[in-house]
Order: sequence, then structure tokens, then C-alpha cells
Amino acid sequence: MFKNLFSFLFSRGSAEEHVARYVIREHGRGRSLTEILEDKYVQNRLTPDQQRRLLDRPEMIEAFSSGALDDAKASVSS
Repeated sequence: MFKNLFSFLFSRGSAEEHVARYVIREHGRGRSLTEILEDKYVQNRLTPDQQRRLLDRPEMIEAFSSGALDDAKASVSS
């Protein structure tokens, strides 16, 4: 019982997991990261803070160049 009581503190939101998979899949189809982040799917599921956190995930760092991540972070910030 106590194991599951605070498990939410250490798990990532499922919305963030789904969006991460979506972003990587769409990038594989040839779309740019900034374009994907402007999709309604992403906008409706993640706040700007969550989007910035998404860009710091290891799978995002592996899938995208540092320049693409920097550009995307700048577009989310504004």
C-alpha cells in the first residue's frame, strides 16, 4: 500500500509519454520539431512548461540535434 502511495512523485505523466512518442514518430515522417510542437495534439496535452521538460528527455536528445532542440526551446518560451 505504501509503495503505491507516493509512486506518482517518481513517475512521468502518461500524457508526456504519449506526446514524446508522437513527436519522435512525426519527426521520423520528415516534419520539423518546431512544426510538431505547434500541433493541436501537443498544445492540448502539454503546458509550455511540460513542453520544455519534454525537450530535455533523453529520447528527445537522442532523436534531435542540439540545434533543433535549442530552436524548439526558444519557440516554446515565446
